[in-house]
Amino acid sequence: MTARQPPGNTAAPMQAAALPGMPVWRQFYVLTKPRVVQLIVFCALIGMVLAVPGLPDGAALQRMLIACVGIWLVAAAAAAFNCLIEKSIDVRMKRTAWRPRPLVTGAVTPTAALVFAIAIEAFAFLWLWVLVNPLSALLALAACLFYVFVYTLWLKRTSKQNIVIGGAAGAIPPLVGWAAATGSLTIDAIYPFAIIFLWTPPHFWALALYRVEDYRKSGLPMLPVTHGNAFTRLQILLYTLVLLAACLLPFIYRMSGWFYLAAALLLNGGFIWHAFKLWRNYSDALARKTFRFSLIHLSLLFAALLVDHYLP
Repeated sequence: MTARQPPGNTAAPMQAAALPGMPVWRQFYVLTKPRVVQLIVFCALIGMVLAVPGLPDGAALQRMLIACVGIWLVAAAAAAFNCLIEKSIDVRMKRTAWRPRPLVTGAVTPTAALVFAIAIEAFAFLWLWVLVNPLSALLALAACLFYVFVYTLWLKRTSKQNIVIGGAAGAIPPLVGWAAATGSLTIDAIYPFAIIFLWTPPHFWALALYRVEDYRKSGLPMLPVTHGNAFTRLQILLYTLVLLAACLLPFIYRMSGWFYLAAALLLNGGFIWHAFKLWRNYSDALARKTFRFSLIHLSLLFAALLVDHYLP
C-alpha cells in the first residue's frame, strides 16, 4: 500500500503505512500530537511572561519550566483522548489516512491509549497542584475536560458552532500560564485568551474548506458542510476583522508597546489580506495558504508579545 491509498480500508492494510520498526514509546508519543502541543505550551509560556513584570529571576525561571512540563502533559493527555474518541473518524479522513495514527493502524490498542491518557492527565494535575499552584492545576484540568467532553464528544458532532465555542479550550493555556506565574488571574489575562479564541474559527475553517469532503463523509457538521463554501469564506473574513480588534487590546491597555503594535498590524493585515483573497476567488491552494499563514500569524504575534515585554 502506498501513502496515498484512499481512506476507508481496514486497519490491517493501513498498518503498512505506519513507520516500520517505530518503537512503542514513539507510537504513544504520536498520540499526543506533539506539534499542536508545542504551540499550546508556547502560548502558556507567553501568559507566564506577561504576568510578571521585568526579567524573571532564577526561581521564576524554574517555576516556568516546571509549569511548562505540567501544561505539556495536560495537552498531551487531551490529544490522546481526542485520538481515542475519533478513531473511527480518522479512518475516513484523508489527512489522517495517508499518515495514519497509531490507534488506526492498531499499533496502540484503545485500552492502552485510555490508560495512557488518564495516567498522564492525573500525573499532570498532581504535578501542577504540588509543584506550581492549585489554580493552574484546576484551570488545566478544566481545559482538558472541556476539550474532551464538551468539544470532542458533543459540539464537534452536533453543532455548526463547534469551533467557535470549542475554541475556548485552546484559548485557556495563557490563563493557565498566568495562574502558574502569579497564583491568580487579572483582567489582563483575558487579552491573550481573547486573541486565541477569535483566531481559532478562521484558522480552522480555512482547513475545513479544502477538507470539506472529508468532513462531509465523516458526518461532522463543520461550517463548509452545513452552510457552504461562500458563507464560510465570508465568516473567515469577518472573523479576521474582529481578530484585529482583539489583537490591539494588549497595546490599548498598555500591556505592550509600539513594537508589538507594529507586529500586530502587520500580521493581522496579512491574515485579513489572505481572507479577502479567499473570499473573492476561492481555491483549495489559497485555503491551504490561508491556513498555514494563520499558524505563522499566531506564533509570531505571541513572539512579538514576548519580545515587546522585555524591551525598554
